[in-house]
Amino acid sequence: MEPTITVIDHSADLKQAFDIRKRVFVEEQGVPLSEEIDEWDQSAIHFLAVDREQAVGTARLRLPTKSTGKVERVAVLKSSRGSGLGHSLMVAIEDYARKQNVEELILNAQVQALDFYRKLGYRQQGPIFMDAGIEHMEMRKPL
Repeated sequence: MEPTITVIDHSADLKQAFDIRKRVFVEEQGVPLSEEIDEWDQSAIHFLAVDREQAVGTARLRLPTKSTGKVERVAVLKSSRGSGLGHSLMVAIEDYARKQNVEELILNAQVQALDFYRKLGYRQQGPIFMDAGIEHMEMRKPL
C-alpha cells in the first residue's frame, strides 16, 4: 500500500509533523530545538506522509514570492528511509506548488542528501554553507 501524503490542516497532524522533525533533526542530528521550530512554521504549508496509519515523514513549503517556493524541513523517520517515501513526499510538494503556479522551487539541502535531490532534478547553486552546524548547499528546480 502506498503512503498517503496530505497537506496538514489540523493541529493534531501538525503536532505529528513537529514530532518527526524533533526526532530527525534534534535527536538524530543535534539541531537545537530553538532553531528547528521557527517563526515560519505559522505561515508555511505543512505536509505529512502516513504509511500504515503511522506518520513517518514531513516537510514544509513556504511561498516567499508568487513564482518561487522554498521547500524546508524535509524529514523521514529512520525506519522509513530508503523506501521511496522521501521521493513521494517531494513529488507531492512539487505537484502542490505547480497548482499554486509556482515556477521554481529552492531548498537548502544537507550535503549528505545532495544525491537524493539531484535525482529529483534539483541543481546545486553556490557554495557549501553551514546551517545549525551542518553543511548545506542551495539547490533549485524549475517546475
